[in-house]
Amino acid sequence: MKINYYPPCHDQDLVIGAPDHTDVNGITFLVANEALGLQAFKDNHWIDIKYTTSGIIVIVGDQFHVVNHGILPELIRRLKEVGTEFFELPETEKEAVAKPEDSMDVEGYRTKYQKDLEGRNAWVDHLFHRIWPPSRVSYRFWPKLPMDYREVNEDYAKHLKKLSEKIMEWLSEGLGLRREALIEGLGGETVEYLMKINYYPPCHDQDLVIGAPDHTDVNGITFLVANEALGLQAFKDNHWIDIKYTTSGIIVIVGDQFHRISNGKYMSAKHRATMDKEKTRISWPIFVESSLDHEFAPLRELITGEDNAPKFKPYVYKDFKFRKLKKLPLD
Repeated sequence: MKINYYPPCHDQDLVIGAPDHTDVNGITFLVANEALGLQAFKDNHWIDIKYTTSGIIVIVGDQFHVVNHGILPELIRRLKEVGTEFFELPETEKEAVAKPEDSMDVEGYRTKYQKDLEGRNAWVDHLFHRIWPPSRVSYRFWPKLPMDYREVNEDYAKHLKKLSEKIMEWLSEGLGLRREALIEGLGGETVEYLMKINYYPPCHDQDLVIGAPDHTDVNGITFLVANEALGLQAFKDNHWIDIKYTTSGIIVIVGDQFHRISNGKYMSAKHRATMDKEKTRISWPIFVESSLDHEFAPLRELITGEDNAPKFKPYVYKDFKFRKLKKLPLD
């Protein structure tokens, strides 16, 4: 809690209440008295933020860290344990859930190599499989070993879905919208939850290899946990910063779909993954996204301005993903 007290000032050319800044934390909830004074920098100029006596202003960073989220630390520990055990299996066991060569979908196990803009190799083993809705879950790509992999992941999926819906409701209210607005913008009951496990082996020469090149997530919002080896970095104020997290904390990353659905009010977070020199780094992001055939666009309630035009055009999600991944123009 912080209480700010700004006395009256007749010469505002000499004194300011607080210089321009971004909050160092993840998310801020603010109430104020009737004296206006909060301003936001948008479209290259400062605008006054108007609020009611009982309203709450929500200030969100590109990504934030959630603790006390209601998911038991023991469940998160078990999620990490069964995922780690899978990647420590012999290659023949992992190949049992491999992504088919002719598949156009992402589900399955594979090793991926690519280069970033600096010419470094991106090296990661990963496993994709959907965890929600049940109609889209294919257990063909869920490991049979370790034996409790399915039980743990189904339990985690149930709790993570509740948490994600609560956070999406808060983000909707932060825009002054109905609680269901962002979820409905993604597709409502058809929204999909895609689990990915990234396995980054140790690397002593980080000038040659990076875990994942810099990018923004193509989906709506991402919920990520990781083991103790740091490596996630965010691009902020023109430089890369390390994202620190606790063993049971969950990192929340806003993606491209929410950037466009919010008509640019929420920014998708640019981030990358580095590799540890000594430790294996493993992360468990869950991507919350539209079904491939769902069309998404800026919410009508957020289309304002003299021309009353949205900043982004509508897209069917599969077309948007294709153009984003192929680095084709989007607008």
